[in-house]
Amino acid sequence: MNRISGNTLASYAYLTFVALLILVPLLWVVSTSLRLPVESYSLPPKWLPTDFMWENYWEVMFSYYLEREGIFVGSQASANVPFPHLMMNSFIVCFFVTIGQVLFCSFAGYAFARLAFPGKNALFWFVMATMMIPLQVTIIPIYVLLSNLGMTDSLTGLIIPAIPSAFGTFLMRQYYLRIPSALEEAMIMDGASQWQVFWRVFFPLSTPGMVVLAILAFNYHWNEFFRPLILLSTDTNFTVPLGIVALRDYKMTGSISVVLAGIVISMVPALIIYLFGQKHLVEGILTGGVKG
Repeated sequence: MNRISGNTLASYAYLTFVALLILVPLLWVVSTSLRLPVESYSLPPKWLPTDFMWENYWEVMFSYYLEREGIFVGSQASANVPFPHLMMNSFIVCFFVTIGQVLFCSFAGYAFARLAFPGKNALFWFVMATMMIPLQVTIIPIYVLLSNLGMTDSLTGLIIPAIPSAFGTFLMRQYYLRIPSALEEAMIMDGASQWQVFWRVFFPLSTPGMVVLAILAFNYHWNEFFRPLILLSTDTNFTVPLGIVALRDYKMTGSISVVLAGIVISMVPALIIYLFGQKHLVEGILTGGVKG
C-alpha cells in the first residue's frame, strides 16, 4: 500500500481550504435564496433555511408576467423585471460575441502566426498593448461612436465592439505557432491555397484553443456589467446583471432572498457551459492546440 507523503497531505489540505473559501459564499447564496427575507439577517446566521421558499424563484421568473395579467405576486421590484426576457438578451449577446470572437481571433491569430507581411511584429505588439488600456478609458469614445451610428441602447451595440479581442488573438496565435510547419509545407506542395491550408489543417487542429476562448468569452460577457450599464437605457434591452440590480429596486426595497434567487438562476447557464466544456478546456490548456 502506497503511503501518502507529508507534502501531498499538505497540498490536499491547502486545496480543501481554498475550495471551502470559494464554496461557502455560494452555499450561503443558495441557502438565503430559499428562505424568508427576515431570516437572512438573523444572528447567529443559519446555514439551512427553516422553510424552503421556492416561491422566491417563481417570483423572479414569473411575477412580471403575472402582474401584467392583474395577478400580483411578491414585491413591486420583481414585478418590474422581465427576468426570462433579460436572460434571452444575455444569451443573444453571448452567443454572437462568442461566435464572432472565435472566428475573428482565429483569422487574426493565423495571420500573426503564419503569414509574412510588413510590420507584423510591430502590429502584433500594438494589439497586445491595447490589453493594458482599461475599459473605463475607451467606453466614452465607444459610446460616442455607437451614438453616431444609432446603435446605442441596442444589443447590436453590445455585440459588435466586443468581437475584436486582443487576448483571443494572442491565444489563437499561440496555438497556431505550435502546429508543425511540415503540415503547412506539405499542403502547399500539393497545390493547396493559403485559405485551404488554414481551413483544412490549422482551423481543425486549433479546436481546443477555440473551445477555451469560447468558454472564457461566454462566461465573461454573461457576467459583464459595466458596458451594458453605460450603453443600455431601456429596461427591455437589459442583460441579466442589470436585471439582478433592478430586483433590488431603486430604493433598495427589494427582497434580498429574491435578489439572491436571481443570482442563482443567472449562475446556471455559465455553470452548464463550464461543465460541458470542462474536458475540452483542460485539454486545450494542456495540449496547446496540437491533436495527437
